[in-house]
Amino acid sequence: MRRPLKVDLPYLSAEIDRHGNDRLYVRRHGRRVRLRLAPGEPGFADAYSAAVRGLERPQGREGPEIATAPQGTFGWLVARYVASSEFRKLEPTSQRTRRRILEDCLVERLNPDVPDLMRDCPINALSAAHVKMLRERKEGKPGAANNRRKYLSAAFGWAVEAGHLRFNPARDVRTAKRSSSGFHTWTIDEVRQFEARHPIGTKARLALALLLFTGARRGDVVTFGRQHVKDGWLRFVPRKTRYRRDTLAEKPILPELERIITTSPTGDLAFLVTEYGRPFSAAGFGGWFRKRCDEAGLPQCTAHGLRKAGAKIVAELGATDRQLMAIYDWTTAAQATTYTAAADRKKLAGDGMKLLQAGATRARD
Repeated sequence: MRRPLKVDLPYLSAEIDRHGNDRLYVRRHGRRVRLRLAPGEPGFADAYSAAVRGLERPQGREGPEIATAPQGTFGWLVARYVASSEFRKLEPTSQRTRRRILEDCLVERLNPDVPDLMRDCPINALSAAHVKMLRERKEGKPGAANNRRKYLSAAFGWAVEAGHLRFNPARDVRTAKRSSSGFHTWTIDEVRQFEARHPIGTKARLALALLLFTGARRGDVVTFGRQHVKDGWLRFVPRKTRYRRDTLAEKPILPELERIITTSPTGDLAFLVTEYGRPFSAAGFGGWFRKRCDEAGLPQCTAHGLRKAGAKIVAELGATDRQLMAIYDWTTAAQATTYTAAADRKKLAGDGMKLLQAGATRARD
């Protein structure tokens, strides 16, 4: 397995993404900035210095693209949104992601031929054309393009309710088409390969079991401990949606999961702990689990991809949309339908091909 680039500059770290590409990040104060240039390339020193300086700003302070925006402009509107109670209810990681994407939109030029920025666009002039333009500036990156549209729509939706806008300019802008389904979905053979490398009794196998047999996101899995288990059921409020609802998620502890928990090293208040005996952060766990996948010869696999594999398996075994929603803590049937529709197509294709074979046999007779 190829190792990441070796770097020796302060705050600089290297990773290999799920496609096998090298990525460089400057990390400071719990935040990071990706560098598109490698050490030794022209412009790297300036990009590195700018990233280090940019991360000196305390996390809660407004950036210049927001703080200096004139009243009644797009930048002013974003400033009001990020200061709103609706925005502050988001998880800290969601706040950082959403804010970074909105700030990137603010510094886009209204037109490549003029220096005017989106930040200074009057809010009464905002239109679907602006949202479409911002989406298309991420051409070739449908995930980033759709995130721009989604977070702009959220900000504009808040602004309509707050009385700053008469309508949501993102409402009639379609999402960009994706050429892939995102994170790689594990196969059964890949699960078996991971299990062969990490047998029962290891922390890696415990992590796999918690992810696969609870259907929970990694941000929830790292919080699970014996205090969440009662009468054979795991009970918790999903972190991703707790700012919208505090509905309790309840999952049975399956016999296989119970056996693995019992025979694995665990912490006091968290089943999964770091080598220092402290609970993982969601991001820290994701990186740690990726390394365990690499050790098993599965560089394409991630924690999130395992969650997708579980959904695919139970859908193909006949789970309904409602059952999938309960297992994976989804709030809309649309998320579950992605898997049940695919399972239905597979079953229909199988049944249909049997009819084709029967018809061909009768024709020969």
